Amino acid sequence: MTAVRRFLAETRTDVSHLPLPLRVSISSALVLGALGGLCGLIVGLIAHPPTAWFAVLEVGLPAAVVGGVGGLVVGGLLWVARKPTGDPVGQDSPRQR
Repeated sequence: MTAVRRFLAETRTDVSHLPLPLRVSISSALVLGALGGLCGLIVGLIAHPPTAWFAVLEVGLPAAVVGGVGGLVVGGLLWVARKPTGDPVGQDSPRQR
């Protein structure tokens, strides 16, 4: 296994142990940050090519922040929706056994 594949596998394992709101927040921040950076690159190359790198940051970072906050809200809502009601913490309900 190459070093990159091993790193990706370890990262996936580490992220899978995080609570649901953080997992969704991280993934949406990465996706929206990458899309924002790509859009910033395109806009920067069209507007003024020597400073296109700044447009990547100028559009990509706010997109990543919006993605992270939005993902945290959506992940929190999913976590609340999946949380069993009436069960003590750490015990399975009779239906899940």
